[in-house]
Amino acid sequence: MTGTGEPRWLDDDQQHSWRALMMGMTLLLERLDDDLRREFSMSLTEYEVLVRLSERPGRAMRMAQLADAMAHSRSRVTHTVARMEAVGYVTRGTTPEDGRGVVATMTEKGYDLLVRAAPCHVESVRLNILDLVPAEDFAAVGRVFDRVSDHLVNRHPESEIRTS
Repeated sequence: MTGTGEPRWLDDDQQHSWRALMMGMTLLLERLDDDLRREFSMSLTEYEVLVRLSERPGRAMRMAQLADAMAHSRSRVTHTVARMEAVGYVTRGTTPEDGRGVVATMTEKGYDLLVRAAPCHVESVRLNILDLVPAEDFAAVGRVFDRVSDHLVNRHPESEIRTS
């Protein structure tokens, strides 16, 4: 934000692209979420929790790191993980190192769900974005949002957020 002077208004092309981005992202996330809910009774956020845990040694991660990795508030991730714990997809416990941090660990039931849901999710991603645009356009989107993420993470009040 500049803070002073005249606003730097978007031109017509920028405005069109901005609105297309906002509409497209909203509709895409809704579709991905709907597909997972319909087929597996899980939300896109729950799926992302399982993915993040599956990529870690022991399929476990500190809750604070999980929230940061997903760029969600800690309270949102806590509520999501609590729902997932209630149905047996994850467990929570204290860290073995210091006993203070809370660690989420994927259960075998959670891993089995992820294995079953992943093909549905990937097909939905392909159908609803990858198959619609040339590979070079999608790569450009990735580059744009790598830059946006880097910029916003560096300015985030909880600077330990990591996008990978």
